[in-house]
Amino acid sequence: MYKNIIILGAQWGDEGKGKIVDLLTEKAKYVVRYQGGHNAGHTLVVDNKKIILHVVPSGILHKNTIGILGNGVVICPFSLINELNNLEKKGIIVKDKILISENCFLILPYHIRMDIAREKQRGSIGTTKRGIGPAYEDKVSRRGLRIGDLRDKENFSINLKKIIDYYNYQLVNYYQEKPINYSKVLTEIFSLSDILINMIADIPDILYSAIKNNKLIIFEGAQGTFLDIDHGTYPYVTSSNSTAGGASTGSGVGPLNFDYVLGVMKSYATRVGLGPFPTEVFNELDAYFCNYGSEFGSTTGRRRRTGWLDLVALKRSIRINSLSGLCLTKLDVLDGLREIKICTAYKNLNNNSIMYNTPLSIKDWKAIEPIYETLSGWNESTIGVNSLSKLPLSARNYIKRIEEITEIPIDLISTGPDRKDIIILNNLFNI
Repeated sequence: MYKNIIILGAQWGDEGKGKIVDLLTEKAKYVVRYQGGHNAGHTLVVDNKKIILHVVPSGILHKNTIGILGNGVVICPFSLINELNNLEKKGIIVKDKILISENCFLILPYHIRMDIAREKQRGSIGTTKRGIGPAYEDKVSRRGLRIGDLRDKENFSINLKKIIDYYNYQLVNYYQEKPINYSKVLTEIFSLSDILINMIADIPDILYSAIKNNKLIIFEGAQGTFLDIDHGTYPYVTSSNSTAGGASTGSGVGPLNFDYVLGVMKSYATRVGLGPFPTEVFNELDAYFCNYGSEFGSTTGRRRRTGWLDLVALKRSIRINSLSGLCLTKLDVLDGLREIKICTAYKNLNNNSIMYNTPLSIKDWKAIEPIYETLSGWNESTIGVNSLSKLPLSARNYIKRIEEITEIPIDLISTGPDRKDIIILNNLFNI
């Protein structure tokens, strides 16, 4: 049984990671979010009840599991407390089960205002307008405020004033927007400071001790591989490292301590916002995927773009993340399709050559078209099936073909939204 498992999105996000993290953390001591902010949206269905989490780790719903927000996460304190309060209203008490790194940077109102102003001025690149990018920008520019800074209120107040002056100059003079009210922001953040300070813990030390004592730890990624700031389709990316390397830098756990990396992938593909998407479909097929797959963002409500499975991109994801195995989700969405296509290569429109790897620049992404292999579909329902042998033959052939092309095992298959709708092909986790 593996002890330290990274679970991340192998595509453009929205792969269904929340359910898988929830499933696999039943016996975990800790579940660790290591990057992103409340721009992530993880939807869980437990006993037919839908629960949407944004920054709270998905595995926190299990009684004995402690949730950790590592240093790589940026935290909007107002959103975090609101999320915890909403869970409490549903009878899910997790406030005393959340630990936060003091090095988590804060998302404050000026970040959100700047995010919105920039999107308006330059045209949308698909951000959630929640201040994530500006908060990471402050972090890299060494002017940001962290959770731990709240311990020294006098110094925090002085630094907050400097930062708000910095942002107000831009908002007023460049974006022609109203200024941020310093006193209001200061009062609001100090009203929550005691709650936040009580959650602070030495995360690297806690995780080191857990690893030393053979405790099961799940590291939960947000967004997806091709939204990674370094390895994604820049500039249509998020502001953090959503690939496996982010688990180490975003938690303080050394890379040799990870035992297994699970890539979660849809049986087709989706993407939110702008950016390259070679296998995108339109019209009736897009409507089909969107309708049966409920392809609307849990954070923004935006309709997702849909397309066929892109195995060229997936193979790139496997290499970048050192994936040990795959989890295939939303197989049931393909029920009823007469034929199913998978992209196995690209055609370079500039020279008519065949490409078996993803382009490296946005310009090159625009000069390719997918080359498809067509497989037979199936009419039988796969919803709730929990055994591979009970799947239609064509569905099994589809799964087998993905494994053949990617040269990596599919260890789990999700056949519905509930945590019990799962096929376990390789019980690596002793579920």
